[in-house]
Amino acid sequence: MFETTLQNVILSLLFIIPGYIALKTKLVNINHSKTLSSILVYICSPGLIIGSFLKLDFSLINLVNMGWFMLITVFTQLVFMAILFFLFKKKHGDNRYKVLSIAAVCSNMGYFGMPIVNALFPNNPEVACYTSVYVITMNILLFTAGIYFLTGKKEYMSVKQAILNPATLSFFVGIILYVVGGKSFMPKVATDCINSLGNMCTPLSMIILGIRLASMNFKKIFGNILVYLVVAFKLIAFPLFSYLCVLFLPFDTVFKATMLILSAAPVASSVLNIAEMYGAEEEFSANVVMVSTLLSVITIPLLTLIL
Repeated sequence: MFETTLQNVILSLLFIIPGYIALKTKLVNINHSKTLSSILVYICSPGLIIGSFLKLDFSLINLVNMGWFMLITVFTQLVFMAILFFLFKKKHGDNRYKVLSIAAVCSNMGYFGMPIVNALFPNNPEVACYTSVYVITMNILLFTAGIYFLTGKKEYMSVKQAILNPATLSFFVGIILYVVGGKSFMPKVATDCINSLGNMCTPLSMIILGIRLASMNFKKIFGNILVYLVVAFKLIAFPLFSYLCVLFLPFDTVFKATMLILSAAPVASSVLNIAEMYGAEEEFSANVVMVSTLLSVITIPLLTLIL
């Protein structure tokens, strides 16, 4: 398991290189990353989520397990976010500590975590559905509790944004197709198209990250001690907390391992998006996304050793 995880983490990170080279050689400019991000969010990401449900035959047991996965991920994220928020409440004059409480739980599980769990459990397609469930709970919490923790203002919380976004809407479509047996009646060309779009997510997201990395100051990225505190919470403390929450529950090894690995994924780029929307430490948020992604090549494989 360690070796498979390490290989897949390294593979994901290698996609950073083309993006980095493309910007440094001026084949693209930094503004192109916004266009690519839109393609990722509005076209490829729905393919990833819907495709995950089209790979799985309907099973009531799997549906119930998805429900449990949803409840548990809401609990783990909300509780850990609240713990950090109140732990560092006296330091909230510095917005970086507000970002910390959000970044420590928001994982890039869709683009980074899903390829790993798919590789580890090739005979268990339900892990992709668990990932999609996790993406949805993260989005809902990010646009509600996350925004409140960041701004301190309830009026900025947006249930509408939490629900009416490409990921959540794609999830509803995927669930409907799963329940009605879409895998059995949809034309193969349609499912192949959806899956191909989904397969583009990891390479494209890492290429975008490479473009951003090439535009950043390395000293600023790696010279901030507080960045490493956020990364420690995100890559070590939060996944261990999440795993402990399911360790003694009556779920199978695949369920528990998926919880651990997805929780251990690096900080989601959504954290940077939220920081940009509300003018709260954009550069710091970009740094924690970048550093956590690069260091996850070490932490994720090591965490699999406890499975």
